[in-house]
Amino acid sequence: MKRVLILMALVGLMTTLALAGAEKGSWTGKISDAKCGAKFDADCAKKCADAGQPMVFVSDKDGSVLPIANQDSVKGHAGHHVKVEGSVDNNTLTVSSLSMVEDKK
Repeated sequence: MKRVLILMALVGLMTTLALAGAEKGSWTGKISDAKCGAKFDADCAKKCADAGQPMVFVSDKDGSVLPIANQDSVKGHAGHHVKVEGSVDNNTLTVSSLSMVEDKK
């Protein structure tokens, strides 16, 4: 009985830690392709997306590049400046919503 309780406590702790690992929030940046990454070029990103390259998110804040887990959520937005809401877990972005952002010139 004691072993079962310890096992249940460990499983609960591991579940809590796994759920706590995801950082939820919103970020502004550009949708690029995995090939170009931070070397963002809107026309290139669109061509690469059409050719099947996976899309990535390039942060305005620090230029970091995050793979996008749910590629369908950014379909049609290659080369766009966007605000995304979602979560980052293991350096991978899962997008829950996306809106266009006007570029400052």
